[in-house]
Amino acid sequence: MTERQSSGARREKDRPWLMRTYAGHSTAEASNELYRRNLAKGQTGLSVAFDLPTQTGYDSDHVLARGEVGRVGVPIAHLGDMRRLFQDIPLEQMNTSMTINATAMWLLALYQVVAEEQGADITLLQGTTQNDIVKEYLSRGTHVFPPGPSLRLTTDMIAYTVSHMPKWNPINICSYHLQEAGATPVQEIAYAMSTAIAVLDAVRDSGQVPQERMGDVVGRISFFVNAGVRFVEEMCKMRAFGRIWDRVTRERYGIENPKHRRFRYGVQVNSLGLTEAQPENNVQRIVLEMLAVTLSKDARARAVQLPAWNEALGLPRPWDQQWSLRMQQVLAYESDLLEYEDIFEGSKVIEAKVGELVEESFTEIERIQEMGGAMAAVESGYLKSQLVSSHAERRGRIESGQEKIVGVNVFETTEPNPLTADLDTAIQTVDPAVEARVIASLQHWRDTRYQPPFNHPRPCKSLERLKEAAKGTGNLMEATLECARAGATTGEWAGALREVFGEFRAPTGVSSAPVAVPAEEGSAMSEVRRKVDLTARDLGVGKLRFLVGKPGLDGHSNGAEQIAVRARDAGFEVVYQGIRLTPEQIVDAAVAEDVHAVGLSILSGSHAQLVPDVLERLRVAGATDIPVIAGGIIPGGDAEQLRAAGVAAVFTPKDFDITGIIGRIVDEIRKANKLDPLEVPA
Repeated sequence: MTERQSSGARREKDRPWLMRTYAGHSTAEASNELYRRNLAKGQTGLSVAFDLPTQTGYDSDHVLARGEVGRVGVPIAHLGDMRRLFQDIPLEQMNTSMTINATAMWLLALYQVVAEEQGADITLLQGTTQNDIVKEYLSRGTHVFPPGPSLRLTTDMIAYTVSHMPKWNPINICSYHLQEAGATPVQEIAYAMSTAIAVLDAVRDSGQVPQERMGDVVGRISFFVNAGVRFVEEMCKMRAFGRIWDRVTRERYGIENPKHRRFRYGVQVNSLGLTEAQPENNVQRIVLEMLAVTLSKDARARAVQLPAWNEALGLPRPWDQQWSLRMQQVLAYESDLLEYEDIFEGSKVIEAKVGELVEESFTEIERIQEMGGAMAAVESGYLKSQLVSSHAERRGRIESGQEKIVGVNVFETTEPNPLTADLDTAIQTVDPAVEARVIASLQHWRDTRYQPPFNHPRPCKSLERLKEAAKGTGNLMEATLECARAGATTGEWAGALREVFGEFRAPTGVSSAPVAVPAEEGSAMSEVRRKVDLTARDLGVGKLRFLVGKPGLDGHSNGAEQIAVRARDAGFEVVYQGIRLTPEQIVDAAVAEDVHAVGLSILSGSHAQLVPDVLERLRVAGATDIPVIAGGIIPGGDAEQLRAAGVAAVFTPKDFDITGIIGRIVDEIRKANKLDPLEVPA
């Protein structure tokens, strides 16, 4: 008898979680090819990344879309694009996650109409629309409308899907982006739960769903979470999430069915901790983070998508995404993980940590409820300022060496990396000509949508009906479906609602953030403050003025906020107007505020077009003495081109010392104004 036989038969395995790769780029056709290739490799669900114009309700030819088309996702402007995106992919058999928020209703309508054209029964459609607008105000920046109308769009979608698409998850409440913005585990739980409470209260109070069907609503609410590298704490966080959700849904909403109360979540593991320095270390980080959401059966994710090892460098290639998929497959199919019940049951250590997280999270949830709930806490700036503060504290710990990041602030010596020996081929680049092709295709759609073979009715009537519905109180989903069938575009749909709802600029959280790094005598911060004060005196001004700008549609503002806060603490007067500005607006502000330097932060890849545009506009304005600093996910070759174009300095994720960056900015101000360099003690 073999050893394996003597130990008894193998246990029957649980079914693995859904395995996804977050993907989409360039065009609908290119993304469709990528999806079909990934499905053939064993991926069991789709996770669609949309580009920033699609996420923020602009067509590809809008001025703000310049440089952003097809970069961080796929551009979907109309029904024709959605048809091409899912060509030869039977939607009735698919489980599709769509990362879309402000325009979620519109994209779901396009998805439904394409499914209908395929002959699908829409009651069988399975998948998720992200549709959590609160975290857009706090961290990701793709909001469009004010909180009230945004919550109405979410509520209407939930009510519609409960009746018409009962297997669809109409909202994916995201704590993922909160952790990326610096949230502690307690903040991540509390802010996500407060958002869920705001949404469920709105659905209950809308009158669209009878009380006896609230269990169906709760049962379709899913969460999208983040798992960091502190995998024991992260696993405890997931258990705490489940306990809190069970209690809130039972006590606040009277949900008796335990199946409805189950905490259902998908996960994208942490991207905040991925490093540009020694990026090969990201592989083991990703594996550890995956374990946090798979080891515990009672708190196991229903769907997992992993970033690629090179996401801190740029856009991953298909091979990189395949590597991340294979990590999941090895765990699910080669290990014995799925053969056991919960392996942490009865652990005193785990139980104590979970209890602590539950208690502290409920305390913070109550604090937010006393403020009037999540929406009120967004509008007051409380949630944003708390996140900016937490992120600043984390950055301070890394810079001081208190928090160790391998390859960044400890164990920095390294052998040459064969994975990045040729940086130009280590990431995928989007052909700049794609934007022109997408715009030409969009124009062709506008010119021919009324003609065969599509024969759409003219969309102006459907858009007018949408505006009328928005002015009233009825559900907006049917009017949105009518716009989709009429061939309206993303920009037309969102533009109609902008006319009725207006737009919203979220609080930045910068002015109210506390000091992160005090200027103690002899510290690096005190020396930078001295340089700032001396330079201001040499220039004959009261304070140096520094404009931090976010050109284009990239809403990931965490880095810009940290630079702004640290520059403020170093003695600068900081001009920061938030996200989504045109190069023209940034230059106008720089000239009007008479700033001494401009810092541009871009993580979406549009730097190659937008940064030179700012430089040219400063030249035309006669402000060539203002140094321009660029920061973001900028490949080495692009950084060289930006410096050649006149950018004074380029910083990327490997430059983690923010205080040092502020010192460099002062140096560039002195150089631009022909002042002698300041000697700073080592």
